[in-house]
Amino acid sequence: MENLWRAATRQDPNPEDYKGVDFWTNPERAGWLTKQGDYIKTWRRRWFVLKRGKLLWFKDPGSVARTSAPRGVVSVDLCLTIKGAEDIVKKAFAFELSTRDSTLYFVADTEKDREDWINSIGRSIVQHSRSVTDSEVVDYDSKTR
Repeated sequence: MENLWRAATRQDPNPEDYKGVDFWTNPERAGWLTKQGDYIKTWRRRWFVLKRGKLLWFKDPGSVARTSAPRGVVSVDLCLTIKGAEDIVKKAFAFELSTRDSTLYFVADTEKDREDWINSIGRSIVQHSRSVTDSEVVDYDSKTR
């Protein structure tokens, strides 16, 4: 039933969204999180993988393979903030990831897991941010004063 709903609402991610990301090997971070659905606001436990500026999710760790497709993907370079959200969703260890267009809500299993995910995703946002490109980086040490 869920697969029919996903197909009807075109929720499957575009393969271009994760092209070139070998998510099945050596992730920067991987683990279980509970995610709130985008359209039907139910909570589902999913396996998440953070790799090369992409946060991807799968039904379980066994569904992460070279030939598999993720159930969803977020490019962290589109993210504006990541912060705790326990007061918003009224769940312990909750956090939110917001883009210009939407906000995603997650629940970790422990406080440490929540902080680790926030830190890992936050670092990835900074590393993949489009606000400063290589051509815009200024070497202040080499400037004449």
